[in-house]
Amino acid sequence: MSNDAFKAALSRLAAGVVLVTAQEPPLDPDDPLAPAGEDVGMTATAFMSVSLDPPLVLVSLREGSRMDDLLDEQPRWAVSVLTESQRHIAGRFAMKGRISDRLLFEDIPYARGEASGAPLVGGALATLECRTEQRVPAGDHTLVIGRVLTAELPSAEGGPLMYFRGRYRQLG
Repeated sequence: MSNDAFKAALSRLAAGVVLVTAQEPPLDPDDPLAPAGEDVGMTATAFMSVSLDPPLVLVSLREGSRMDDLLDEQPRWAVSVLTESQRHIAGRFAMKGRISDRLLFEDIPYARGEASGAPLVGGALATLECRTEQRVPAGDHTLVIGRVLTAELPSAEGGPLMYFRGRYRQLG
C-alpha cells in the first residue's frame, strides 16, 4: 500500500478540529527576571476521548514536532474545540515552517487556563485543561494521553469546525 492510498482513504474520515496549546516553561525558573516561556499552539484533528473514569483524552503529535517536544517537558496543556467560525485560527496554527507562535496568538481572544497556564481560545465550543498521563510512541507520531483537569463550555453558539477530504468544512 502506498502512502498516497492510505492518506486518500483516511481523508474520508471526518474529524473535529481542535487547537492544542501549552506554555513553555521559563528559560530560568530560578530567576524572576528571566523571560517567561512562549505560548505554543497546534491545530489537531487526531484528538479523541479515551475514558470517562478517569477522564482521559488523546492527541496524536508528529514525532519531533515542537508540540511533541514541549509536551515531553511540560506536562500541562489545553485543548480548545473550535467552532465553524474559527477556521482562520485552525489554518493559522496549521502553517508549516513558522518561526514563532507569539504573533499567531496576538489578535486571538483567549484566557489563560488556571490549571495549565495555557491559552484557552475565546468562543470555543469547549475547552479542556489536561495533564499528561502517558506518552506512547506510534510510528512517526506520539500518542499523548492526558487526564482532564478542567472542562468548560464557553460558547453554545455555532457548530463544530470539521476536517474532511483535506479541507475545513461545516457540519450540515
